[in-house]
Amino acid sequence: MKKVLVCKEKDERETRVALIPDDIKKLVSMGFEFKVVSGAGLKSGFSDEAYKTAGASIVAKEEDAYDDSEIIVRIMKPESIDGIKKDTLHLSYMDPFNEKELLNKFAAQGIQAVSLEMIPRSTLAQKMDVQSSQTSLAGYVAVVNAAAKLPKILPMMVTPAGTINPARVFIIGVGVAGLQAIATAKRLGARVDAFDTRPVVEEQVKSLGASFVKIDLGEMGQTAQGYAKELTPEQIAKQKEAQAKVCEKANIVITTAKVFGRKAPRLIEKNVLDRMMPGSIVVDMACSTGGNVEGSKLFENVVTENGVTIMSGDLLERQVPYDASKMFSGNITAFLTHAGFYNKEAKEFNVNMEDDIMKGCLLTQGGQIIHERFKA
Repeated sequence: MKKVLVCKEKDERETRVALIPDDIKKLVSMGFEFKVVSGAGLKSGFSDEAYKTAGASIVAKEEDAYDDSEIIVRIMKPESIDGIKKDTLHLSYMDPFNEKELLNKFAAQGIQAVSLEMIPRSTLAQKMDVQSSQTSLAGYVAVVNAAAKLPKILPMMVTPAGTINPARVFIIGVGVAGLQAIATAKRLGARVDAFDTRPVVEEQVKSLGASFVKIDLGEMGQTAQGYAKELTPEQIAKQKEAQAKVCEKANIVITTAKVFGRKAPRLIEKNVLDRMMPGSIVVDMACSTGGNVEGSKLFENVVTENGVTIMSGDLLERQVPYDASKMFSGNITAFLTHAGFYNKEAKEFNVNMEDDIMKGCLLTQGGQIIHERFKA
């Protein structure tokens, strides 16, 4: 398998492209062949001409290239898979826990579907982890967006007219997005507090110059994939009240508790928003999965009666499409050239089910759903 089709995203709000010209040039030298849908990279800053120079052919629409493609790559899950031939390897975000019908269609058509979200969070697979690369950028953008909306500056400033105290930023959830949000807020001069249900991240928070908010929730930990374990109702109530006291003093609050495959936990409710200062900003990075913040709306900003702005924080990486595409493309390139899949001598890509990475992310094969978590 070496004939690859790079699709143009159908959602008008999507700005990224799955592979950039520099990586295609590298992959062409390794034996891969590419077709790219015209305009696929324009919103990210990559022209059709740049793809041609890299060695790709340009096609008017993806359907025109299905018959001559063995691997199809895109960012978001497809709107339709009609026309994709049997045994094609399809790589994209899949949202598999909520898209059982789409999985069944992939299986029925004999398409081999890879869910990029399901790539194992292991050291070996780290360079392929689109979740981490994209949410890291989103954490950065969340802080920049909030700072632009906040009616005060972030750093401390001493002037002849008086001293301006630094803004206070509270980050709830110290995963990849949270760590980048902490680092960004610190670089901009804010005073940063952070909380996570996993005590193990305290040292990471402190290493970035932020303060770790300690809340005794009893026994806690993380899953084998590195996600926080689900809290009991009693632990959630205790966490909410402790967080509320920090939120009252914060100018910016960013919630990052978006857990793949589960509804987002509600961390900030109306009674907490009512206690916050007018003009303060809350960025909810889990709007699409139910929201961490009561009243948040996907792709919309909401202003409460007391003047708190709740900003939508989902898919913020789309606001920096050049770098987001570059990182996503690097992840895909790492996947296609992984030693477990790519044969250097033959210059061929193979779907190797003996490899743990492929076992973790390939959902359909041979006309059926093969991943244990999604079998009926």
